[in-house]
Amino acid sequence: MGILLDDVVLIEHGKNSGDPTVVTVNCPDKAGLGCDLCRIILEFGLYITRGDISTDGKWCYIVLWVVPRPISLKIDWESLKTRLVSVCPSCMISFFIEPQSSSSQHHPIYLLKVFCLDRKGLLHDVTKVLCELELLIQRLKVMTTPDGKVLDLFFITDAMDLLHTKERQDITCEHVSSILGEYCISCELELAGPEYEGQQAFTSLSQSVAEKLFSCELSEKESLETTKAKKNAIVAVDNLLSPAHTLLKIQCIDQKGLIYDILRTSKDCEIRIAYGRISSTVKRYRTMELFVQTTDGKKIIDSERREALCRRLREEMLHPLRVIIASRGPDTELLVANPVELSGKGRPRVFHDVTVALKSLEICVFSAEIGRHSTSEREWEVYRFLLDDSPNFPLASKRARNDIVDGVKRTLMGW
Repeated sequence: MGILLDDVVLIEHGKNSGDPTVVTVNCPDKAGLGCDLCRIILEFGLYITRGDISTDGKWCYIVLWVVPRPISLKIDWESLKTRLVSVCPSCMISFFIEPQSSSSQHHPIYLLKVFCLDRKGLLHDVTKVLCELELLIQRLKVMTTPDGKVLDLFFITDAMDLLHTKERQDITCEHVSSILGEYCISCELELAGPEYEGQQAFTSLSQSVAEKLFSCELSEKESLETTKAKKNAIVAVDNLLSPAHTLLKIQCIDQKGLIYDILRTSKDCEIRIAYGRISSTVKRYRTMELFVQTTDGKKIIDSERREALCRRLREEMLHPLRVIIASRGPDTELLVANPVELSGKGRPRVFHDVTVALKSLEICVFSAEIGRHSTSEREWEVYRFLLDDSPNFPLASKRARNDIVDGVKRTLMGW
């Protein structure tokens, strides 16, 4: 019993320019499917305006209305459809058979070596090309030499799983070389070897920096700015409305990746969404109604589990990403962290968005790296940038540092 693969994901474009595109997914259900779909949509730079989710535990039907952010962003809709189909359980197999989790899929790691002359915005330009080619950055090492040259080591995977072919490798190097122009000295791509393992553990964080970065407490400045957001970040629980489900009613200020963050948290907390309605944004606020169950098909009766879930959801609504500036010896370092899914995946497009913000602020990056850091509660993906002094943002100035943090955070949150 099944349906044709062409009908698993349907993409219908709006009649008028600027109208949302409707993405419909109709396939067997699996744990965390909504999260996986929203993650891919976020990877493509799409924003979900509203949505409906419905499942009986065996089969699911999901409808999402999406628009590019920014509107000028070019979307490869055929590639998006292929990627969305790839995380759906096989529809040509009876849906009474438990589908294999897509998290078991393994993509080989490749090393992209870019050696070039330094210039403003270089790191973002290369990152943008990789995003457009659907190449995902797993690790990164950027080093600037005293003579004004830069060696970028990008450890990447291919969402299209074609990087083993010479054609795909040549296209990647051509695009990178083209965007760098006369600044490019060499661009090489090869299967990563033992050097990748050496990048798994990056420069350790000091205890004071780690405490500041991963603290759940907002700074005094942030608290003043987000008092309204905190008051309106609401998670209401109702166990009386439905005989079989717990209703979660969520309201908060809208932000980039919000729906992904909510569904990721539900997935990690082993909460199954039976029905959900994602309302359109009204006056910058987003409302979601989710009818949920535990994985064994019951309401969330245990008060401690309810409180823990609400606490996690509120944390994701208030500050899903952490951004600070710290001193690293004589240097100034920007640190950005986001929680990693239990499946081991980090949040999409974080590195891209940070480099967008730094480029717009005309701040040069001396070196950068991506790594993982574990706390007592979860694993984090951490992005570290050593910044060069800028006439517009003298790094010794506390006000300039605050402006950099604010600019990066606003870009990441889509504000």
